[in-house]
Amino acid sequence: MGFGQIFRIERMRVDPALTQALRSRWNTEASAFAFPWGHMIPSLEDVSRITGLRVYGRAVSGYTYPCYQDLAGRLLDLPVERRSSLVPRVALQESLGLFEAGKNAGETEDEYLERLARVSRRELASEPGPQADLDLCHFLVLFLGRLLFATRGDAVHCRFLPLLADLGEVGGYAWGAAFLAHQFDGLSASERQTSTSGFYPFLQVWAYLHLPSLRRGELTRPGLVPIARRWDSRRDTRHLADQLEHLQEAIDSYPYLDVVWQPYLGEGDEGQPWLVQARPYFGRSVWLHALNLVLPLNLFLTQRSLGFRQSVVEFPVRDRFRWPGRSFRGLHDTTDWRERAREQIENWERKGKGVRSDATTDDAYLQAYALKYGGKVYKSARHQVDVTGEIASLRALLQSAMQDREAAQRQTTELRSELERVRGTGAGDASSSQRAGGSPSLMEARLTGAVLRAEEAQRHLEERERDLELAHEQAMTLQSERDQLRVRAEAAESQVAEMTRELATLRVQRPSGDQEEVTRLRAELLAQQTLARSLQQIVTDIDRSRSWSRSGVSVSRATGASVG
Repeated sequence: MGFGQIFRIERMRVDPALTQALRSRWNTEASAFAFPWGHMIPSLEDVSRITGLRVYGRAVSGYTYPCYQDLAGRLLDLPVERRSSLVPRVALQESLGLFEAGKNAGETEDEYLERLARVSRRELASEPGPQADLDLCHFLVLFLGRLLFATRGDAVHCRFLPLLADLGEVGGYAWGAAFLAHQFDGLSASERQTSTSGFYPFLQVWAYLHLPSLRRGELTRPGLVPIARRWDSRRDTRHLADQLEHLQEAIDSYPYLDVVWQPYLGEGDEGQPWLVQARPYFGRSVWLHALNLVLPLNLFLTQRSLGFRQSVVEFPVRDRFRWPGRSFRGLHDTTDWRERAREQIENWERKGKGVRSDATTDDAYLQAYALKYGGKVYKSARHQVDVTGEIASLRALLQSAMQDREAAQRQTTELRSELERVRGTGAGDASSSQRAGGSPSLMEARLTGAVLRAEEAQRHLEERERDLELAHEQAMTLQSERDQLRVRAEAAESQVAEMTRELATLRVQRPSGDQEEVTRLRAELLAQQTLARSLQQIVTDIDRSRSWSRSGVSVSRATGASVG
């Protein structure tokens, strides 16, 4: 039936902090994680390799009903309350001999499983026939409703029961694709939830593989397949709130070079025969089906995970007239989802659409990504981009950079014009200005201070510029940020060079005009000091968002390989 591999996966310690941190990054509109370095999406290949679930075959689609009482009575021979869709968990477990089969103290995993098998054999039919079919149906409802597609609460939902009417057909469904749709739906729940619905090890192992520098998993059994068998959660004794704060900070400042876009490049197919039929579904944008859940797998947003550079794409917009999304959740009426979602079913049957990219750089995509999401991709308090209380996105920072450049150009032009006019004044005017109380030394001190502050700002910007140049070929930093820093660096260099020349000239000539001219010059110098402080504030603001100033450029590990 395609479930054999998932039963081989050992129990894994739950990591609620990691789950909550990842959920807070999920963008329901795009059905993707929105990280500082761009979109990332768990894929059908992730499901196949991590869990061994079948991701090929018929879409998990069919009828849903507002009440499953009659169907449950006929197929399960168990009581279901009137107008209910839920089967009591205890009744299901008792029918399988599993209700009081918890693990005993000091019992090893192998001993526990052996005892569990003995108890189940006493309860289950040993020969094929109606009773064996009934036992299998009980088990599948429990497995699907409490493990693979679990929901909150103690009871077990019957929504997959219609697909179990013909047990011979159960193995032909793409349960792994339905599982991925269920994961997407669970990630769209409240950020405050500390668990994800369904088989939780999948999301944890996905994070271990793609974001290894978070160091949340331990590779305890290398080489086993499916991959979830290799890992366990690293024990963390800190309070959940402290763990979550640490994880949010770690993701916000995650080194872009450490993002693993293609974790399976070195993986073979040995011992994984299910990959042969699954491979044609890899690397394709396709609609995922789990009855009333019909959600898109938007792999065109993560071309880097397929070995390409990420091209500029149209970001998905929640529009029920363009795609159904979660508007298909309703279970209040009897609905045939094969008809309701016929277009999306046909998309699945065609295996969706292949993903290709001719882009040679990620810059244009990253610029559009910054304008789309801005500061929303940061979750830790330290990385919130909110300089003035109104700026909350990169768009505002880019506009601010343009204004800074224009202001610097105006100030430089005005100061140069004023100094040239002062230099042209005669000695008599200089003497009268000195008798009137003009102080060239004060002007020199102010100008020197402005030069030092501008040089400090320039050093910060030059360091950032060097970081950009070192990772030039695979830069994933936003093009808008790069332009911003180049403009500011050029403005700082121009200001420092000009003011240094002016300072040298003033020291030699010591010109001064009448009181009005001196007042004007002081005003211009004060404006220049304000500009220098503004540059320093920009550097401080960049430092507050360490993903811009410390993480360096965003560079993927993507190679030139493609997925067919």
